[in-house]
Amino acid sequence: MTEYTLQQLAEHVGGEVRGDANLVITGVGTLQSANAQQVAFLANSRYKSQLAESAAGAVLLSPKDAENSDVQNAIVIANPYAAFAKVAQLLDTTPLPATGIADTARVAEGVTLGSNVSLGEYVVIEAGATIGDNVSIGAHTHVGPGVSIGNNSKIWSGVHLYHNCQIGADCIIHSGAVIGADGFGWAPENGKWLKIPQIGRVVIGNRVEIGASTTVDRGALDDTIISDGCIIDNQCQIAHNVFIDEDTAIAGCTVLAGSCRIGKRCMIGGASAINGHISICDDVQIMGFAMVIKEITEPGVYASGIPASSHREWRRNGARFRQLDDLFKRVKSVEQQLQDNNE
Repeated sequence: MTEYTLQQLAEHVGGEVRGDANLVITGVGTLQSANAQQVAFLANSRYKSQLAESAAGAVLLSPKDAENSDVQNAIVIANPYAAFAKVAQLLDTTPLPATGIADTARVAEGVTLGSNVSLGEYVVIEAGATIGDNVSIGAHTHVGPGVSIGNNSKIWSGVHLYHNCQIGADCIIHSGAVIGADGFGWAPENGKWLKIPQIGRVVIGNRVEIGASTTVDRGALDDTIISDGCIIDNQCQIAHNVFIDEDTAIAGCTVLAGSCRIGKRCMIGGASAINGHISICDDVQIMGFAMVIKEITEPGVYASGIPASSHREWRRNGARFRQLDDLFKRVKSVEQQLQDNNE
């Protein structure tokens, strides 16, 4: 079992200990669920009332919340939530996707394996692949020809990495993800569809996490690129030739159409749809269920979508929506009449 003293945790996150610096911490928890060997956090002052009843051994607190607080053991730090994430990483008990190399794993000739690589049952690694140090690959994962995976990356079970794709260092790819399938490229001719070979790659930077059952299509000619530090949730669709810049977060069930470009530090809410061939600048926050059909050139918060309502209200508003064009024409006619009368 991993354990640290409160002083060691404070030094790790850059905080100040209040109380017993030698208190041993073995896990993390919420204010409501944590026990005497766990550390909790308070990131929102609205929950400060829970401190009095919490059984947590220690709490991560901001200097403001630490004032007039009766908490005996604490780490005082400006950003308790970020500090909690760092502590949780230290005390993480999640197993690796694989340990050691299973007898059923198949590694083709010409594969370069780094040191301390782990391969689960029935992993297949095709010729020309390069696997970095400390990489762990879960059972039934397929690594295609020419794929490269950087140091310390974790590939969970049932992942499919198509040929020549690149995965950076310290990445996590969850089960069911498909990286490098063909983009949706077709040319019409006489009512039929002609397939356009997708000869680009998927290039994923360092410290990227990709959620379960997410698909990232390879580029048609150039590459689909996901830059360093991006986090992509479950069941997202990233189409061919998309470019996502550093540290952008994309929530579940979002669709990015082909050749769109997303800037740095953007946050895209769940079930959003981004049109193809448009750009979104840095530091944009898009609310869930948004439909983005034109470029966004100014940082800020953007929203669309129709909030849920009662069926009766929805039908009434739907009927009025169909009358919108007629209403617009009537208003324009009235405006013209008023203008003519004033001349």
